[in-house]
Amino acid sequence: MPRYIALLRAINVGGHTVKMDHLRKLFEALSLSKVETFIASGNVIFESRASAAKLESRIAAHLQSALGYEVATFLRTPAELAAVAERDAFSGKSSIGKPAADMVAFLHQPPKPAAKQKLMALRNAQDDFSIAGREVHWWCRTKVSDSKFSNAALEKALGVPATMRSITTLRKLAAKYPV
Repeated sequence: MPRYIALLRAINVGGHTVKMDHLRKLFEALSLSKVETFIASGNVIFESRASAAKLESRIAAHLQSALGYEVATFLRTPAELAAVAERDAFSGKSSIGKPAADMVAFLHQPPKPAAKQKLMALRNAQDDFSIAGREVHWWCRTKVSDSKFSNAALEKALGVPATMRSITTLRKLAAKYPV
């Protein structure tokens, strides 16, 4: 049966606290099987025969109903997540050293050209971006908390919902749930 990794926005941030056992039960209530969570930041792994597109909207609606607020839901297969975790989005930048933060934002669809231009206009000495399909890589040369950029700024520039994860978390997820 196909396995999916759900990357949820607004779980255990901004005052929205959800216990992982409760989150697993919410997914199980949708008849999803082999439900697991990975760290307490809205990463849920499960199996289902349904398509990702149908599952994303079904899960998001169920979570909004159960939790009382919108939870944008982004699904990737283990193969898709492994590709994101392995991608060298900033090849050629190794001469400037490692970033203090290497983050990936997940989107439902690739951004439109005008939205890409708005995002790239936010590049500066501290923050750089690379877009690959439905993911935006953010290279932050300082701590994320010291940057003026954020998930909210990304959503405003692109005009769509997104959720972010560190590349470290994504690599751990990819290793734990291999293709």
